[in-house]
Amino acid sequence: MESHELARASPRGLFQTGVMDVITLILSLVILAISAHLLFAGNYPNAPPCIKGWIPWFGVAFEFGKSPLTFISQARDKYGPVFTVVAAGKRLTFVTLHEDFRTFFMSKDVDFEQAVQEPVHNTASISKESFYKFHPACNTLIKGRLTPGNMAQLTDHLCEEFNDHLETLGDQGSGGLNELVRAVMYPAVMSNLLGKYNSPGSPFTMEQFKEKFAVYDEGFEYGSQLPDMFLREWASSKCWLLSLLGNMVVKAEDETSSESGNRTLLQHLVTLITDKFLPNYGLLMLWASLANAIPITFWAVAFILSNPTVYQTAMEQISAALKDQDTRKTKVTAEELQQMPYVKWCILEAIRLRAPGAITRRVVKPLRIQNYIIPPGDLLMVSPYWAHRNPHYFPEPEEFKPERWEKADLVKNVFLEGFVAFGGGRNQCPGRLEKQTLFFSTEHTVEFPPLSGIPTAALILHIQHPFCQSHSVKGSQSTHIPGSLRFSIHCS
Repeated sequence: MESHELARASPRGLFQTGVMDVITLILSLVILAISAHLLFAGNYPNAPPCIKGWIPWFGVAFEFGKSPLTFISQARDKYGPVFTVVAAGKRLTFVTLHEDFRTFFMSKDVDFEQAVQEPVHNTASISKESFYKFHPACNTLIKGRLTPGNMAQLTDHLCEEFNDHLETLGDQGSGGLNELVRAVMYPAVMSNLLGKYNSPGSPFTMEQFKEKFAVYDEGFEYGSQLPDMFLREWASSKCWLLSLLGNMVVKAEDETSSESGNRTLLQHLVTLITDKFLPNYGLLMLWASLANAIPITFWAVAFILSNPTVYQTAMEQISAALKDQDTRKTKVTAEELQQMPYVKWCILEAIRLRAPGAITRRVVKPLRIQNYIIPPGDLLMVSPYWAHRNPHYFPEPEEFKPERWEKADLVKNVFLEGFVAFGGGRNQCPGRLEKQTLFFSTEHTVEFPPLSGIPTAALILHIQHPFCQSHSVKGSQSTHIPGSLRFSIHCS
């Protein structure tokens, strides 16, 4: 016998061979079971058409991930208004008719928290137990802080911060519009939410934060679905930000002299969150504030600057409402906001055109939509991006037309029929129109030249970001508008 045959014939060799055979058999059975489950368990009675591809677990993740909004549009045309997409082990059931949106927002058979718990764990490292324990109270806290009674105090502070940071730009200069918005909003919003003592004090520290946060923000969609091991740079930025928030929490706990009415949102969180994930909730709060407000402010300014007639009308309203104010010390009150409805329309029209690609709920009980039964466990999806392009509700849907909002009753927060960017039910977006504060301060203080065109949107599932050809995620290096944008600061 050859030596290797003798080894296999020995008791030890036979044992090792037997173990390997058992392991191979178990792995084969596991793979077979998973494949069978994914291929056949999804055949629910009266379920919507299902697009699941031929690769177990992955489904059509590759095709869907390349251009999710294009995929949604093509699937709707091919399969009808309700369809299911299997991707990366998840069943995503899309509803595309306006008549079904109320079910999405109001049905007791769907749940928002169950839909977002896993993405929250992936992006902020908050445990499942902690999330279900504290998220409802956090949501109530944030909504309470943004009531009309509290907005005046928050707006005063934001205006002061915006003025200070606009002044640091100097009397004139040039640069990318997106970078200008970030340079002003990052420190101002951080000071407002986390305390002035927590706002980065040196240019180097702020640049470092901008770089790390840009990586975190622009990779958020992938980070919410994939393990950290596949996104090393993104995971490193997340760890850096969590460490930063940990230090900020310590400072917030030390600021015990603040009056209750003047506390920052972070100080309120300190008294609310009692487990080790307090910095993680702080990061989530900061991301939710910056990641939505910055791109929408960018888009609103870009759309206005690209349309001379719109720009002239907006500036006339701003100048009339704030005519007696020093441009270096702009302060916007609730009364003055009411004098500038056209500018509100511009912001809402920008939100309409650059809304999130998808919002989600978890189906917890069998749910009837149209003639289908959506099984429990599915992620029910609505695409505000495509809903806002329904010509029945928005004629000439691709056109930036602020005047269409004249029909809305914005004093009562009643928006146009078909507009779903702020959600519905008890999980409506709490921030909504506070973005106006920076916009008015910027337009009253900074003089921009007209733009020749609007940059392409990235077409992602979250709020739409301006597309960058280089796909750079370094905050200080990415340019989202071709060339430089010159600006000058008004001096009164």
